[in-house]
Amino acid sequence: MSAYFIGLMSGTSLDGVDAVLVDFAKPQFEVLGEAFVPYPPTVREAILALQTPAHDELDRSAQLANTLAASYAQVVDALLQSCQLPRTAISAIACHGQTIRHAPDKGYTLQIGNLARLAELSGIDVIGDLRSRDVAAGGQGAPLVPAFHAKAFHSSDSNRLIINIGGIANLTYLGRDGMVSGFDSGPGNMLLDAWMQLHCGQPFDADGRWSASGSVHQPLLRQMLASAYFAQQPPKSTGRDLFDLAWLQNQIATIGGHLHPEDIQATVAELVAHSIVTAARQFLPEVNEAYLCGGGARNLDLCQRLQRQWPGISWQRTDALGLPLHQVEATAFAWLGYCFTMRHCANLPSVTGAAGPRILGALYPA
Repeated sequence: MSAYFIGLMSGTSLDGVDAVLVDFAKPQFEVLGEAFVPYPPTVREAILALQTPAHDELDRSAQLANTLAASYAQVVDALLQSCQLPRTAISAIACHGQTIRHAPDKGYTLQIGNLARLAELSGIDVIGDLRSRDVAAGGQGAPLVPAFHAKAFHSSDSNRLIINIGGIANLTYLGRDGMVSGFDSGPGNMLLDAWMQLHCGQPFDADGRWSASGSVHQPLLRQMLASAYFAQQPPKSTGRDLFDLAWLQNQIATIGGHLHPEDIQATVAELVAHSIVTAARQFLPEVNEAYLCGGGARNLDLCQRLQRQWPGISWQRTDALGLPLHQVEATAFAWLGYCFTMRHCANLPSVTGAAGPRILGALYPA
C-alpha cells in the first residue's frame, strides 16, 4: 500500500477546496504538495441556500453534490500535476465534503460531495463521511482535528493551544503531560465574511482593514455574548446552523437604533476574539503558547484583538511549527484517511463526547 494520501477540505468559509498530498511513510509525516480550487459564486450561493429548509432541496442537494465532486476531482488533478505523480501512486483521497447540516443533538451530521462520483472521476479510492461514526457513538462529530494536532504539534516543554479560525473557530489544548482537549468556541470568519459580502460585495475582509476602521459597539457585543452556546460546557460543536447572517441581523435588530456597518464588523471581530480567549480561559488548563491556523490567522485586525485580550502568552502561527496555516485542516483529513486505511481509531472521546474510540469514515473504492 502506498503511504501517499490526499486530503481535501472545504469548510464553512465556503471559499473553495484545499488539497494536500501527504506522505505517511515515516513517523513524521511530510506534506509534498498543495493545490486550491476556488468556488464560483454560483456554487457558494447554492451551498448557502441549502443551509435552511426550502423547496426541492433534495434535488438541489444531489445536483450540488455532483458539482462539488467535479471540483474535488479538479483540485486532485491539479495537485497530481504539480507533484508530477500518477494517480496510481495515491493510496486514497480523504474528503471532508461540504457541511450542509450539523445537528449532533438530533443524531446526525451531513456533508455532501458525491464521493462515489469523485472515485469515478479520479480513479482513486475515496474515504469520506468521517464524522458520522463519532455521532453514532453519541459524540459531536466535531472537532475532529485535535487528534491530528496532538500528533503534529505536541510539545513536552509547554502547554500549547492550537486555534483554527475557519468559518467556525475551534480550539485544541495540548498539555505537556499529553492531555488533549478541544471544542468549537463559536464563530470564526463566518459572520465577518457574511457581513463583508452584504455591505461591501467582497468575500472577506482583507487583513481585517474594514473591521479595524470601526469601533466596537458594546451593547451589541454583550447581546451576542449572551447566546447560550458560549456558556455551554464542552464537549460542544457548532456551525452555520446557529451562527449565520440571520442570527447576526436578529442580534442587531434586538439592540435597535442606527449602527454603522463598519462598527458592526468591528464588533463581530471582537466577538470572535473574545469568545476564543474566554472559552480557553474558562474551559481549558493553563496555556503558555498559542498557535493560529486557518484563514482567520491572516486577519491582522483579528490577530491583534486576540493578543490584546490575552497578552500574557506567546502568539504565533503554525508555520513556526513546520505546517503552514492554510495546510493544517487538509493535512488533518489526509491523516484521518490514513487512520481509516490502517483501521486506527481517530476520534478523541474527551473532545467529542463519544462513547469511546471509533474508526472514522467510509470507503468508496475506485
